[in-house]
Amino acid sequence: MQITELDTPALILDRKKLLANIERAKACCRKLGVTWRPHLKTHKCIEIARLQMETPEGPATVSTLKEAEYFARNGVKDLIYAVGIAPHKLGRVEEINRLYGADLKIILDSVEAAEAVSRWAREHGARIRALIEIDCDGHRSGLVPGDPEILRVAAALRDGAELAGVLTHAGGSYNVKTAEELGRAAAHEAEAIAGVAEDLRAHGFKVGIVSAGSTPTLCAAEAAPGVTEYRSGVGTIFDLFMHGVGVCEIGDIAESVLVSVIGRQERKGWVITDGGWLAMSRDRGTASQSVDWGYGAVCDAEGNLLPDLWVVTANQEHGIIARRDGGPIDQRDFPLDRKLRILPNHACPTAAAFDRFHVADGTEQVAVWRRINNWEW
Repeated sequence: MQITELDTPALILDRKKLLANIERAKACCRKLGVTWRPHLKTHKCIEIARLQMETPEGPATVSTLKEAEYFARNGVKDLIYAVGIAPHKLGRVEEINRLYGADLKIILDSVEAAEAVSRWAREHGARIRALIEIDCDGHRSGLVPGDPEILRVAAALRDGAELAGVLTHAGGSYNVKTAEELGRAAAHEAEAIAGVAEDLRAHGFKVGIVSAGSTPTLCAAEAAPGVTEYRSGVGTIFDLFMHGVGVCEIGDIAESVLVSVIGRQERKGWVITDGGWLAMSRDRGTASQSVDWGYGAVCDAEGNLLPDLWVVTANQEHGIIARRDGGPIDQRDFPLDRKLRILPNHACPTAAAFDRFHVADGTEQVAVWRRINNWEW
């Protein structure tokens, strides 16, 4: 069938662009001599994961335990749950490992957390592997390289809790303005996490996994001595924010939302669609970049960018398309029920509004791939 026959809004995935983006990430990892541990949080879809992973069993990264359970149930065993552990979740971690034969690893960044994991492992006779989270650029959580607390955290992992490695995420790379800044961020990320690993080894700890990664730094890194793996997620699909960072072209974005024209406001120069902020998400990340895309970039049904238009604002179920210069739109070009495709600011929350991808070659639907959402299992 043609995607223009779908009810709207619908989540469209361009298969050729998806495959090209996956091959690009794999090529970057080959150049660096590292393993790719793709982050599956953007798509949460086993069909896409199997295209990304080195083997059907992984490795891979997840952001929720529901994702971990879903992918483990589908045969993925080598997993990192890359969100700091809340001790009450340890039972779910152990259950996933036990039921599916998985090696689901957790991350933590304090002695308090390490002691809680060790205590839980001891009381339940369980084995849980953990990575110490490192904050390489002040972006989010983790311990700063050189902090003596890192050694104390490693020492606190015992009685079934084991040190598996160290992990960092250069989230500050999302805010760079030039290619030179991005290159420095990538080099700093690799140097920081490799240095922490070497310091731990010098103090007698075994460090197997040295994990770095964000989509921008994987795209920009020239070398990564001491790093064993890179994690990247949104780069499998890309979005307008990543375009603003400078790591992809508009034509690389594989995800779009198919919408229908439902009305017009000629005096305001508006075209109204059924793709509001529930379908596109509230993410307005491009507002901080040199080009603001509002709630999304507008394409025709074939996926060709209409560069003079943008989704200037949105209500829950209404998307408002206007010209960037505020000029009039020829209303004859947008009859009722005309189909358009909107490129997202941030692919992850946009996908989260849907339970499936309509996979397309051009305008032809070639598959429907289910995805999961939320946190409860």
